[in-house]
Amino acid sequence: MQKIPATVVTGFLGAGKTTLIRHMLENANGKRIALIINEFGDLGVDGDILKGCGDETCTEDDIMELSNGCICCTVADDFIPTMAKLLDRDVKPDHIVIETSGLALPQPLIRAFNWPDISTKVTVDGVVTVVDGKAVSEGRFAHNVAAVDAQRKQDDNLDHETPLSELFEDQIACADMIVVNKSDLLGDAETDALVSKLKADSRDGVQVVRTSMGKLPVDVLLGQGIGAEADLEARHEVHHHHHDHDDDHHDDHHHAHDHSHDDFQSFVVTLGEITDQKAFAAQVADVIRAHDILRLKGFAAIEGKPLRLTLQAVGPRVDTYYDRPFGADPRETRLVVIGQAGLDQAAIEAALQV
Repeated sequence: MQKIPATVVTGFLGAGKTTLIRHMLENANGKRIALIINEFGDLGVDGDILKGCGDETCTEDDIMELSNGCICCTVADDFIPTMAKLLDRDVKPDHIVIETSGLALPQPLIRAFNWPDISTKVTVDGVVTVVDGKAVSEGRFAHNVAAVDAQRKQDDNLDHETPLSELFEDQIACADMIVVNKSDLLGDAETDALVSKLKADSRDGVQVVRTSMGKLPVDVLLGQGIGAEADLEARHEVHHHHHDHDDDHHDDHHHAHDHSHDDFQSFVVTLGEITDQKAFAAQVADVIRAHDILRLKGFAAIEGKPLRLTLQAVGPRVDTYYDRPFGADPRETRLVVIGQAGLDQAAIEAALQV
């Protein structure tokens, strides 16, 4: 049985997690997405906002709230049963998205995916940390630090001693992808400097993408295939206080202009038959690194093989497997390249030639 992928979205109050998730639901392209939202205190406004999404992608039944406070403190009594309920359904979701509060450590939640009831059915597709680009570049961690602190004070279990900077480091340490949101409020030079710094502060291979208004193509956000629950050692926690709470709810930056996916581009590269599969996979990985490509997917015709080779790359990790005969399709190699705007299409096409 194939495991259902789950994406964990974390980040401080006001970073734009809700906006990112709402945009994802509006552009899900038929994927059936279930949401688990970590509600806390009086801030339970998200559920209402998101329940308005009401199309076939995500019905009201597909949204579950964890209302007993921070996800990492209530894993056993709240999160696991909620997950089990979701997995027992006749119509299973294609993907599960979990919005955690930015004051809860992502690590204990990832650990929960190793629970016996869960581990055979679900895998952590990836951890996405959303940051407020403008605030972080100005040396703060949230647009409204006082609001984040007020949120902490609402809960008695909370460890008020942990500086926000350490919680932020934990979010970065656990991330597979870091989304620098509100990048439209920064100049290009400032954004570039912030992206470079976050790349330096995160683990190797972590993708840092910039966006405004949380507009991230669904096939960049979902489908990372990381299997984070098997790789906890690398996601070290800066501290081990397990009583950190939150919720992330007020997005007070509603800009009038809407540049949908201007921040991203994609194009198709068509090639002939490939003689050496291994060498080609290595070549693809090199091109991805050289050009900072986010995703590359498609299939290749390998000389002498009747089946087509499916190829999926997330950053420099390239996965391949033979899926089905070409049938009536022409025996050719077709790859879709996705990245931030400004990719050098001609150079990438030339570098992929065999």
